[in-house]
Amino acid sequence: MNEQRSMLQVYFEDPFWVGLFQRWESGKLRVCKVTFGAEPKEQELYCFLQTRYAALAFGPAVPDSEKPLHKNPKRRQRAAQRLLLQSGASTKSQQALKLQQQERKTLRKAEQHDRQKRHDVFRFQKKQQKKKEKHRGR
Repeated sequence: MNEQRSMLQVYFEDPFWVGLFQRWESGKLRVCKVTFGAEPKEQELYCFLQTRYAALAFGPAVPDSEKPLHKNPKRRQRAAQRLLLQSGASTKSQQALKLQQQERKTLRKAEQHDRQKRHDVFRFQKKQQKKKEKHRGR
């Protein structure tokens, strides 16, 4: 059975409010971090989830060895209360965010390298064209 769960943590990371979206799929954790700015209200969060959740760029999947949920509803409720009282991100989430940041960094560097190469080739061709025009006597 393919289990899917999602969780949103909103916390204050000076000077902005940040939302940490966590999604578990088949025992793997994927994370996305969104900066809200001012403290979001519940209605704003609900509207954000309805309109922009599908467009969120979740990072790569990280294996998660999370324990299964307890069956006792009171215990689950207490655990949910503890999670609400916690501030900040879990270490697994931080690892997933770091991995996502590293992937974006390498992609950005590769794109910059390609762009610079194309620019150098363009400048070389332009220089060669000028040389040819000079030799034609123009």
